[in-house]
Amino acid sequence: MDIEKGIRFECQGSGNCCVSRGTYGFVYLSKKDIKKLSDGFKITEQNFVKNYCQKTDGFIHLKELKKNNGNCIFLKDNKCTVYKSRPIQCRTWPFWPENMNTKTWNNDIAKNCPGVGKGKVKTKKEILKQVQIDYENELNIRNKN
Repeated sequence: MDIEKGIRFECQGSGNCCVSRGTYGFVYLSKKDIKKLSDGFKITEQNFVKNYCQKTDGFIHLKELKKNNGNCIFLKDNKCTVYKSRPIQCRTWPFWPENMNTKTWNNDIAKNCPGVGKGKVKTKKEILKQVQIDYENELNIRNKN
């Protein structure tokens, strides 16, 4: 991985990023995410959280389907059923701060995500923008915003 040269990435729709690997797989939600998703379902935020979310260590995240290896509740036939209103955490994958080192990228991301090495090259500027968006989203979640 060489961020200076850019990274070739294009989502292949495999659904691999929507399968839990313990807490690593949780899709944590900000208030903005909850609003956008509940608006998409045309239900109140409270009903959305009640029906589609869980709370772990004080943080709200999407439910996972235990019978399907911890798949995201919105993963059907390896496709995201809420793609247009998907959470920020999902939108910024795989360009999360914790993924942007060679060891993690090569050992975890490239091995599990068929989109790595496909599509157009994301420039350093594009990558850093996604990293920043994800970082700010994490801060909002931690601060319960």
